[in-house]
Amino acid sequence: MKLTILGGGGFRVPLVYGALLQDHAEGRVTHVVLHDLDAGRLSAVTRVLAEQAAGVADAPEVSATTDLDEALRGADFVFSAIRVGGLEGRANDERVALAEGVLGQETVGAGGIAYGLRTVPVAVDIARRVARHAPDAWVINFTNPAGLVTEAMSRHLGDRVIGICDSPVGLGRRIARVLGVENPGEAWIDYVGLNHLGWVRGLRVAGRDELPRLLADPDLLGSFEEGKLFGADWLRSLGAIPNEYLHYYYFNREAVRAYQQAEKTRGAFLHDQQARFYAEMKNPHAPALKVWDRTRAEREATYMAENRETAGAGERDEDDLSGGYEKVALALMRAIARDERTTLILNVRNRRTLSVLDAEAVIEVPCLVDANGAHPVTVDPLPDHATGLVCAVKAVEREVLAAAGSGSRATAVKAFALHPLVDSVNVARRLVEGYTEVHPGLAYLR
Repeated sequence: MKLTILGGGGFRVPLVYGALLQDHAEGRVTHVVLHDLDAGRLSAVTRVLAEQAAGVADAPEVSATTDLDEALRGADFVFSAIRVGGLEGRANDERVALAEGVLGQETVGAGGIAYGLRTVPVAVDIARRVARHAPDAWVINFTNPAGLVTEAMSRHLGDRVIGICDSPVGLGRRIARVLGVENPGEAWIDYVGLNHLGWVRGLRVAGRDELPRLLADPDLLGSFEEGKLFGADWLRSLGAIPNEYLHYYYFNREAVRAYQQAEKTRGAFLHDQQARFYAEMKNPHAPALKVWDRTRAEREATYMAENRETAGAGERDEDDLSGGYEKVALALMRAIARDERTTLILNVRNRRTLSVLDAEAVIEVPCLVDANGAHPVTVDPLPDHATGLVCAVKAVEREVLAAAGSGSRATAVKAFALHPLVDSVNVARRLVEGYTEVHPGLAYLR
């Protein structure tokens, strides 16, 4: 079975390959094709993968190419994890937004809109090429903003594109651990929303909802990441556990201030950190896997550091530093390729799952997965406060898609202005001006 990884020179690719190395069952991936526009990055990551595979007799074969069509031909699965504009683009997204006093995070607020505007045209081109060169392939999208990009690709690939994210998985795992659930896989997580905008409303074990027990215990609530971020009182008020990215909404003023006062934005930090990694990898004698492991540990430990500092949450727990999106990707591939039926929280088309959104809107919910793909599970309606946010952000995503399709600058301004975290139409206009100045990929906006 052939897996093509788009963004194959990306820093987190070894996580995916490491997960594949642990899969020895029949019907596993036997050939991995890495595609990237940067041959130097491809070379660096290929070296890391070679060291990972050392001593593994049945390790999947690895090849690399800068030719997209070549990479796609014959693929059974396509894993998309591209970053249009690179980390320099992410750093610019943050800088332009913060100069206007609004959030520049890569998936939330102004930064997420800017990232979406330059990513959607590329993602649509990829979707069209997949349809042409690998029409039977399943596309697993991790490219951010994951929900928005998955929806853009679904207009050309239908249900054969499925978005994944490690945030809901990590949240469910943390809640289960705090509640003493020995096997988190046995818990049913009632999670509903959009990518990076969802809430856990229940966690059922053997038919019993254990979430009320957590919400009633201040000590338990304060013992894990989201409890520290949001505070026990606020979680009890919500009656749910929000995805960590909702900290940007519920504590927006504090988050913006923390990012403005930080020595470096997250994008700038990662840009410098990964530049050092890829520079070090130009040395043919550098221990590739050791250098990558060291860099990854630093990356994970500093994740959302400004938010935790704002909330007084302290350092991340060691158990939360292991990532997880690669496990979701592998579980999804196994379920489809082998008809190993499972339940995963995924980004898929709504159908009739949430009545407040239309059938084509991509949402993030538990899905039953089998050889025919991912099928969203019927869920209870969202409470009014969550419905308002979900509908507002989905409306913004639709304006981003419209702007990317038409090249309309006015529609791009509308997308920024309608976002709940952008507080002025004039700010929206200045954001579009600022982003088009620093991003060549937005030259299409007229």
